[in-house]
Amino acid sequence: MSLSARLGVGPGLTALVGGGGKTSLLYALARELSPRGRVIVTTSAKIRRPEALPTANPESPRELSELLERHSPLCLGSPWPGEKLAAPALGFQALTEAADFVLVEADGSRGLPAKAHAAHEPVIPAEARQVILVLGADAFGCPVSQVCHRPDLFAALAGCGPEEALTPAIWAGVIRAEGYGTIIYVNKCESERAWQNAAALAELLDQPVIAGSLRQGIYRRL
Repeated sequence: MSLSARLGVGPGLTALVGGGGKTSLLYALARELSPRGRVIVTTSAKIRRPEALPTANPESPRELSELLERHSPLCLGSPWPGEKLAAPALGFQALTEAADFVLVEADGSRGLPAKAHAAHEPVIPAEARQVILVLGADAFGCPVSQVCHRPDLFAALAGCGPEEALTPAIWAGVIRAEGYGTIIYVNKCESERAWQNAAALAELLDQPVIAGSLRQGIYRRL
């Protein structure tokens, strides 16, 4: 079964939040879905301009439609300093009307495998049919302060200290407190210990949990 099928990614808009390989998942899903229809990759926050995809910022639905006739996947975004892209000029409703699949990175994590969300994030479009919360299994067992974006907020939500080792129970507490994610994807499960931690986390959550490794191309529902 494909990764997109395991994650239940269907037509419409899917938002990705969290850390631990969120951007890599974004592009992996785009490549996988492109044979099935027109695919747009974009952001409601900020992303780095991709090297492997054509990038545009159309200002009209007609221009977008013409671009999708020639390019899919297509990355949309408004130019931002530092070779980054911000939200596109067209609204997300227009994107869903033009493409079969719209994949939106809805927050940033500064490259860290875990994060807590500030009041202004994530920016999940109203059109989202699904929200995938991405976690990096390499964070398990490490001090919260070293592997979490906004570690003090993360610790406060979990009721732990910032120097405590990140356990499945601590992470589950943050996920329940924030309430983000209709499905959880635990990335970087590349050791037996990582799989055990992911399974322990799944036991503590109500949402479906998929674990695996984008690098190795292995995925499993827990």
